[in-house]
Amino acid sequence: MHSEHVVSRSAEPKGSRETRSGNNTPPLDDVSLAIIEQLQEDGRRPYAAIGKAVGLSEAAVRQRVQKLLDQGVMQIVAVTDPLTVGFRRQAMVGINVEGDTESVADALSDMSEVEYVVMTAGSFDLLAEIVCEDDDHLLDVINKRIRALSGVRSTETFVYLKLKKQTYMWGTR
Repeated sequence: MHSEHVVSRSAEPKGSRETRSGNNTPPLDDVSLAIIEQLQEDGRRPYAAIGKAVGLSEAAVRQRVQKLLDQGVMQIVAVTDPLTVGFRRQAMVGINVEGDTESVADALSDMSEVEYVVMTAGSFDLLAEIVCEDDDHLLDVINKRIRALSGVRSTETFVYLKLKKQTYMWGTR
């Protein structure tokens, strides 16, 4: 994957993202959804071009984009291939928790190596994607930090051998 800009559904700082449940953002109108779709195609698309596509002035698009960013509906970021920027090991870690799942999820969210945390139903209580420099770094994160968290009962690590698809082009509904 090359560096590119993408739009994500949340602009909250890492560790405080909460989407779908607990989201107090008002429903988006068709114009805002169209702006989001334009930015998902190209996060560097000029506001004037977006305005032409959605029927607004450049200034109106700029205001709408800022409001969407401020409300935490989206963020505009550069997405990189971790391998090209020094992170040679990625893994998904399934975590079973005893007690308060929320507190473990919060602690994981505070770790810089953790890209995202998902509370799940099924075999694991939590899934966390980890990006590390190498295997030693991954071992340190899992063994000394994740497994040391109060409430973590067990973990299972799925090391990525090859990433076949990663996209942020799910559009809007």
